[in-house]
Amino acid sequence: MTSLADLPIRDDLRGLTPYGAPQKSVRIALNVNENTHPIPEAVAQSIVEALAAAILQVNRYPDREFVILRDSLANYLGHGLTRDNVWAANGSNEVLQQILQAFGGPGRTVLGFPPTYSMHSIIASGTGTRWVEGTRDDEYRISPETAVRWVTETSPDVIFFCSPNNPTGTPLSLETIAAAYDATDGMVVVDEAYAEFAQDGLPTALSLLAGRERLIVSRTMSKAFAFAGARVGYMASHPSVTDAMRLVRLPYHLSALTQAAAVAALAHTPEMLAMVDDIRTQRDRLLVELPKLGYTVHDSASNFVLFGGVSDPHALFERLLEDDIIIRDLSIEGHLRVTAGTEAETTAFLDALGRIAR
Repeated sequence: MTSLADLPIRDDLRGLTPYGAPQKSVRIALNVNENTHPIPEAVAQSIVEALAAAILQVNRYPDREFVILRDSLANYLGHGLTRDNVWAANGSNEVLQQILQAFGGPGRTVLGFPPTYSMHSIIASGTGTRWVEGTRDDEYRISPETAVRWVTETSPDVIFFCSPNNPTGTPLSLETIAAAYDATDGMVVVDEAYAEFAQDGLPTALSLLAGRERLIVSRTMSKAFAFAGARVGYMASHPSVTDAMRLVRLPYHLSALTQAAAVAALAHTPEMLAMVDDIRTQRDRLLVELPKLGYTVHDSASNFVLFGGVSDPHALFERLLEDDIIIRDLSIEGHLRVTAGTEAETTAFLDALGRIAR
């Protein structure tokens, strides 16, 4: 029987493993940082109506430039951005892939700072871009000095930052982003997938875009907007960068249904984001309650918490699974990560953990 190893696959892909978050049918899923709150019924009805209108015209190609969606996203982001600054794709992963298709590729490098979002290095491999790893400071932070040192030593074509960082929840200072930008002639990408969950007053890299034509800020509707199944990611940048995306995107890459659903959801931004405060409350609750159970926690500006002091992460993961609760084992020694769910889900997790601890 032919296996993957028997096929004439690219040499640089041999031996690699795909993205592998477990998919299990469980009562409480707190492993992939989804927004576990359902979309409000009134908003869902509005989205359904938009989809119904769009389906009547699916015999035609969608708007290749998705102008209405870009206008809606620019209005949501603010910071003086217009449609010319905005690009979107099928999830922020596709946005990041298009960035490396345009600015990475064979003979080029992308610098990242593990532990960080695992898809960054996987997308690098898929585009033939060499992945280079920098190191972090204590508590998973990256100081301006550390960033500049790694940029200077490796001379990357692209730099990937993640703020708040996944899987640690660590925010990234604007000073670090600006210092890295000034130290390179390459592209600087700040993945802000979890930005809406940050504490009030925590600045966003969107405020750095003016005058920095090589800076890109990527976002997603998967998390704060509870749109993970719809696959809508986007980015903000100088208009010339969106022109570069047009060179590598597939024709009509955003379906008419995707565009209609996203525009409808953005029209209900206040209702969609109302759940963010609830999620922040549960995240902060985890930060307080986990230490009471004997675990250490890392400060988080996201919708999840990385906790340590776990003597056997895999055993604890499996024990929680027996209780129909799944969290994430990321192979970080002594650590596991849990998503902040609804109040009921968070309570069930903490209660289960308490029983196991006892």
